[in-house]
Amino acid sequence: MTSPISLVRDDLRAFAGYSSARRAGVTGSVWLNANESSWCNPADGGLGANRYPDPQPAALRERLATVYGVRAEQVLVGRGSDEAIDLLVRALCEPRRDSVVVSPPVFGMYAVSARLQGAPLVEVPLVDDASGFRSDLSAVGDAALNTGAKLVFVCSPANPTGQAVAPADILALARRLEGRCLVVVDEAYGEYCDQPSLAPHIDQQPNLAVLQTLSKAHALAAARIGCLLAAPELIAVLRNCQAPYPLPSPCVQLALAGLSEPALAQTRSRVITVRAERERLHHELLDNAGVRRVYPSQGNFLLVRFHDAEAAFQTLLAAGVVVRDMRASPQLGDALRISIGSPAENDQVIQALATGRAAA
Repeated sequence: MTSPISLVRDDLRAFAGYSSARRAGVTGSVWLNANESSWCNPADGGLGANRYPDPQPAALRERLATVYGVRAEQVLVGRGSDEAIDLLVRALCEPRRDSVVVSPPVFGMYAVSARLQGAPLVEVPLVDDASGFRSDLSAVGDAALNTGAKLVFVCSPANPTGQAVAPADILALARRLEGRCLVVVDEAYGEYCDQPSLAPHIDQQPNLAVLQTLSKAHALAAARIGCLLAAPELIAVLRNCQAPYPLPSPCVQLALAGLSEPALAQTRSRVITVRAERERLHHELLDNAGVRRVYPSQGNFLLVRFHDAEAAFQTLLAAGVVVRDMRASPQLGDALRISIGSPAENDQVIQALATGRAAA
């Protein structure tokens, strides 16, 4: 097996990064090594915010490793999965040389990070057929090899289109690109999906990496906690490229509490509710005469095409319901993305669209 370190930029493979006071690994009772205040802020409330936080808290890495079925050394925690996307592009892609492959319409941060790094963006559009959107992974592999790509992002379940990609197909793509390219599977919506995570396959397929987040099913979007699961040697390099103190202590405490067994039990219960509501809203929308198509989804949202998307968008806004306008995205000129809310919130969507259609 080829180490993913071979994919890292030559000038960063031995890069040590910034050695912060908290990375020194020393212990003591009187902390005078980081030019912090020895006094807490009057508004601190017992948080201990006068001290810099641990860059990669061991307890959180261990807990995330347990939840996702990997080892702690395979976990890099960051500010949402957005930070991991940016770190990967910066660490692997030489500007104006190493490309990034994506399959639009898809989550926009892959393209944003590529643009900021000056990495050429190669697009292999999703195929829209009778069964819904699907990835053409054969074409993705061809594009990666033909353009010298260092990164392929596979969003599964995909945002905003909702489809999942079969794990066996992603593994086949990773094997095809081994030694040439890192295949990054974005599983931000994985808790809502029928298919298992690819994280347990990282040991056998080291050019595979997985993105996870606590922002969706775990209901911690404001805490901004996400992680990359990857080969330990790649995690070590990315940690050296990361900001010195990326994780505020209060957010770490929120994450640990949110990953406790009682909290996980409640999360699983809520996921069951969301999945049931997803099916209910899907069927209700199909009965609306203003709806052209509702795509099957493995996420906590539905992509919906309307005969008049502007009218539907304005009707929902007038009812106080805010959805995502997708009309600027490729292939989605008549589409809105509707997150699955609580049963009462979903009722508001159904009622607003039904009333708006009747009024029209």
